Amino acid sequence: MYRTVGIVLIVTLALSVALPSLSDEYDNDKVQHPRLPDDYDSDKRHHPRLPDENKPGLPKSKNAEQEQTIEYWRNQAKATVEKLLAKKENTNVAKNVIMFLGDGMSISTVAMARVYAGGEEKPLSFEEFPFVGMSKTYCVNYQVADSACTATAYLTGVKGNYETIGVNAHVPVRDCNAARNRTTHTSSIGQWAMDAGKDAGIVTTTRVTHASPSGMYAHIAFRDWEDDYWVQMDGCSPNEVDDIAEQLVYGETAPRLRVILGGGRREFMDREIHQDYETGRGGYRSDGRHLINEWLKNGPVGQNRTFVWKRSDLMAVDPHRTDRLLGMFEPSHCVYNLDRVHKNLDEEPTLSEMVDKATDILSTNPEGFFLFVEGGRIDHGHHDNQARYAIDETVEFAKAIELARKKFSEEDTLIVVTSDHSHSVSFSGYPSRGQDIFGPAGTGKDGIPYMTISYANGLGFYKHVDEAKGTRANVREMEDAGADDFRFPAMLPVDLETHGGEDVAVYASGPWAHLFTGSYEQNVIPHMMAYAACIGNGLKACPEN
Repeated sequence: MYRTVGIVLIVTLALSVALPSLSDEYDNDKVQHPRLPDDYDSDKRHHPRLPDENKPGLPKSKNAEQEQTIEYWRNQAKATVEKLLAKKENTNVAKNVIMFLGDGMSISTVAMARVYAGGEEKPLSFEEFPFVGMSKTYCVNYQVADSACTATAYLTGVKGNYETIGVNAHVPVRDCNAARNRTTHTSSIGQWAMDAGKDAGIVTTTRVTHASPSGMYAHIAFRDWEDDYWVQMDGCSPNEVDDIAEQLVYGETAPRLRVILGGGRREFMDREIHQDYETGRGGYRSDGRHLINEWLKNGPVGQNRTFVWKRSDLMAVDPHRTDRLLGMFEPSHCVYNLDRVHKNLDEEPTLSEMVDKATDILSTNPEGFFLFVEGGRIDHGHHDNQARYAIDETVEFAKAIELARKKFSEEDTLIVVTSDHSHSVSFSGYPSRGQDIFGPAGTGKDGIPYMTISYANGLGFYKHVDEAKGTRANVREMEDAGADDFRFPAMLPVDLETHGGEDVAVYASGPWAHLFTGSYEQNVIPHMMAYAACIGNGLKACPEN
């Protein structure tokens, strides 16, 4: 049954939502059937009325004519069944493992990115992987997770508390002393790989000290303690609590990582003494230290350590003459891809370029490698209700995965693609086939267009709702509706759009990829990857020596 659902907004008072601390999640520095209208014609069961420009016609796809036939869909279904029947379980040992993490990449985000990239029927690169499963993302103490407790789960195999990294649930958030107890520390699959003689690395579009990449090497009671200043701001002593940047230079795991690429230079420089390579501004530290220089000196005599902060220097790195590579291309997060393109930021590498260089270096180890790759700014776009940024970042993420899958054989390289958590973003309404994913889907009972993309909460509320009148704004009258940073509508006003709590998808290709089917806890993911690669202390695909 099709019907028209009116949208009624009644705003009688300002709303506020108390959230757990998300001060730096994106770098802000810090069943009941709806009642049918009385005039609903139950006999005719009419389709909801569409705006004139959204009247359905021939679908805008390369198969437009064929899609109108019965044979097309039957043949398509037959081909899919044949493909499924031809799937074979690959039980080789995985020499290499690459984990791609789309931060905040909900299933709806994947669907919207598919439309944006090429059409409703065109899969993203990783959607063509042969095996798919579902991961449960909750923290030990929260139903809806953040990027810290999830990183602990999918990289170390243990679930922890909200906003804590690399420690078990005995450590409460912001506890100055609890994480100093090494018995609470969880080791990452990156460390397991290096202990087995492989190399390991990190590539991210966020700060290299941000929550997701920190799961590879850090053990800390609060994700925002990326530098000593914020440790002090929460009443802890930097002499007792090693901040995340310091752990990257001197911790147990990070100094052994072969490649670390992303953003975040500010966390390694003093605010008064040092100047950033590009901006000339000071960093965030307050201890007088320049941890990038300390990283360069931290290796053994004769070890070639290279630091780069712009694309041209990254592309010039010789994989065979580089023992350790640290690249940080922005003081904070790497720029959005749309900004890189539209603002001609030529010295900002793409995610694909960083993955290509990282894998070139890691491939020099004959024992293989583990690489963690994060498309981190998908999450940030959603937090600001800026769907264009989020969806374009998802497409860039898919390009990097495609590069890696083509570069390495399915016979010896396992690639796992997943997300840490969902978002409150919705892909809804009745837009016609081929409609702009960023445009209106239809018209509400108030006569005003509503968008295909909307959020349950966020700053987009203020742009799309006139609180004084209790009415919605007309998006057709907004001059910036086509801008990269345009905020899409949100139902509830909060400063930062929230994560969603539903499960996320896991896509796998390569040795033992069939393990990743079904529904399972998020912390099982590194154990399955370790099984395929015969690393760590758990179950292994290969016999014990």
